[in-house]
Amino acid sequence: MTSASDRLAGERLDYLAGSLADAAPADPLELCNAWLRDAFARRESRGDISDPTAVVLSTVALGADGTPRPRSRTVLLKGLDADGAVVFTNLDSDKGQELRTTPRAALLMPWYPLQRQVRIEGRVEEVPAAESDVYWATRPRGSQLGAWASHQSRPIDSREQLEAQYAEVEARFEGVEVPRPEFWGGLRIHPQRIEFWQGRAHRVHDRIVYERAADDTGSGSWERHRLQP
Repeated sequence: MTSASDRLAGERLDYLAGSLADAAPADPLELCNAWLRDAFARRESRGDISDPTAVVLSTVALGADGTPRPRSRTVLLKGLDADGAVVFTNLDSDKGQELRTTPRAALLMPWYPLQRQVRIEGRVEEVPAAESDVYWATRPRGSQLGAWASHQSRPIDSREQLEAQYAEVEARFEGVEVPRPEFWGGLRIHPQRIEFWQGRAHRVHDRIVYERAADDTGSGSWERHRLQP
C-alpha cells in the first residue's frame, strides 16, 4: 500500500487560474478586499472554498532559553480595513500570551482553488473593549458559552471534563445574557508589509509586495514592488 508521503515528490499541479498585473491598485487593502470578494463569490458559485475567512496566524514563542519558536494556527478573519486585520480570541491563550511578549505577527490568507494567497505582516495590539463588545454580541450563544468553558491552550484530562465545564457554564448563565469575559477580545494586525501571490504557469508566479514607507506606525504611504518567484 502506497503511503501519502510517497506521493509528495511526484505531486504536480498546473497554476493557470489567474494573473496579477503590474498595474495593481496603489492601496493594497483595495486589492485584498477585491480578492476576498472573489473568494466569497467562488464559494457561492463552486462551493470549493469552505470558509473564505479562515486564515493562518503566526506568532513567535520564546523558549525557556530565549530561543524564538514560530507557531501557526488557523483563526477567522473578522475585520479588514485601513487600520488592519482583526481576529478575536482568548487573550490568555498561547497566541495571546505570545503576542503580549512579541507583539508582531504574520497572517496568511490562502484561497487554494483560486491559486492565490495574501500575507500580512505587522505590529499587533488589542482592539478597544467597546469594539470587542460589539462583535461579542453578534456571536451565537453556544460560542459565547464555549469561550467561558474553555481554558484555551491548557491541558485537560478528557473530552468528558470539557463537556462538564461547558454544562457548568450553561447552567450558570441560564436565562441571562452571556457577558464577554475580560480574557476574550480582539487583536488588530497593523500591516507593515502585504504580499500578494498568484500562481502562474511553469512556477513563474506573480508576486506583488507593498511596504509602508514609515516603520511600525500603521500609517504612511505604501511602496509597491514586484518580486521574482
